[in-house]
Amino acid sequence: MSDHPFTKTFPVSWWELHRDSRALAWRLMERGPFQGVVAITRGGLVPAAVVARELEIRTIDTICIASYDDKKQGELTVLKGVPGDGEGWVVVDDLVDTGKTYRKVREMLPKAHFATVYAKPAGRPLVDSYVTEVSQDTWILFPWDAEMQEVAPIARR
Repeated sequence: MSDHPFTKTFPVSWWELHRDSRALAWRLMERGPFQGVVAITRGGLVPAAVVARELEIRTIDTICIASYDDKKQGELTVLKGVPGDGEGWVVVDDLVDTGKTYRKVREMLPKAHFATVYAKPAGRPLVDSYVTEVSQDTWILFPWDAEMQEVAPIARR
């Protein structure tokens, strides 16, 4: 997250996340081949699975980092790392926001290629590949954090 208030919400459906993760795989084709994929959990699990499938990579690992609750970023805690320096690997996450998580993972895997589906301006310089940029004041509502419900028109919010 950022220090800015969230004035916009950008909902992403399962279909859109799948499409955008496949678009990320297309971009990564030019940067590979990669020997494996590292997913940053939990948000990176779904995009990493799609990227691994599209690039026909069978070796997948995870870096488990906790920092978010439903609306704000707290202290960063590494719950599980991976061995090595990342050479030949692509690290995948759903979003780079402030870049706090990516800074930590870059310390752990300095030779990896860093990719994300969505990027905000503050974190964008920390990734090597991304698909869609959204403004810093936008909350991305991922499908695993949402359910279908009626909403008022934008003009009434």
